[in-house]
Amino acid sequence: MKLGLMLGYSGGQLQLPVEKVQLAERLGYDTVWTAEAYGSDALSPLAYLAAKTDRIKLGTAVIQLAGRTPANAAMTIATIDALAGGNRVICGIGVSGPQIVEGWYGQPWGKPYYRIKDYVTIMKKVLRREEPVIHEGKEISLPFIGDGAMGVGKPLKSILHMNPDIPIWLGTGMESTVKLTAEIADGWLPLGLVPENFDTYKPWIDAGLQKAGKTSDSFECQAMSNVIITDDVKAGLDRMKPGIALYVGGMGHKSKNFHKEMMVRRGFGDAAERIQELYLAKRKDEATAAVPDEFVDQGALVGNKARIQKRFRDWEDSGITGLTISGDEQALRLMAEVARLNVEPGV
Repeated sequence: MKLGLMLGYSGGQLQLPVEKVQLAERLGYDTVWTAEAYGSDALSPLAYLAAKTDRIKLGTAVIQLAGRTPANAAMTIATIDALAGGNRVICGIGVSGPQIVEGWYGQPWGKPYYRIKDYVTIMKKVLRREEPVIHEGKEISLPFIGDGAMGVGKPLKSILHMNPDIPIWLGTGMESTVKLTAEIADGWLPLGLVPENFDTYKPWIDAGLQKAGKTSDSFECQAMSNVIITDDVKAGLDRMKPGIALYVGGMGHKSKNFHKEMMVRRGFGDAAERIQELYLAKRKDEATAAVPDEFVDQGALVGNKARIQKRFRDWEDSGITGLTISGDEQALRLMAEVARLNVEPGV
């Protein structure tokens, strides 16, 4: 199974761990991933890393769909791909939530299913350069002919001869959008996927693949897990609870929080409700304490080498094609060993 390294997005200061990425490359990791929220963007770091690495693939998990037009996203990812030598980038896209879409980007939430479909379709047209781009969509159209248009929009074709095969992956979690992902995208970045619930998603993936006439061997599925090496499993699980409480309790509106909905789908509905209630009441410590150990343990690799190795086998057997990890240098090395990657001599 392929391994990826998650960098995420910055805190108050941007500190790109170049040496860590280079170590992952030497250890045989397949991908490194960036993200964005409302601070550092996901694409600029990949351009920098392209100059500091040779082989490892550079992916976004994810860029926010509302942050760029589909043409701009295609231009940017194709530029980074060219700088990286070609065939090294993966464009992972997600819709984010209505609080960010409307509050940060100043766009209507709209209909995410159709917005995703239009977005990916336009991106593929731009990348392939087969003809000037025209698209009549339900959410996005080119040329634009909506309110305020002068009516002189011209269909254009990219000047840059882009790599037409840049993979587009989608970060989705609901039934309709997971089916759409399998239908129109090259890979899936699932929200909250664990070995215990993969069977929930498999029929949705199969339906999307069948609709597009695709086979499962042409579709990637890359989940994500934190890795903490410790002899105190309880303490390791507790280290991750504040982040979970933040996302389940406060990362989204009370009535529209994808992280909370994911927790409910995984069978922890009562805990999800309690965490959100406490977090929104600014009782963050109590919200953190309300995160169940079992929920954390399902989505993480925590413990000594033997425990992590045993749990990793569950991930390998689940049906996913890759696992992106977050962890320190020791965790990177252990996972390369556990996954039996090709490690360069002397590393």
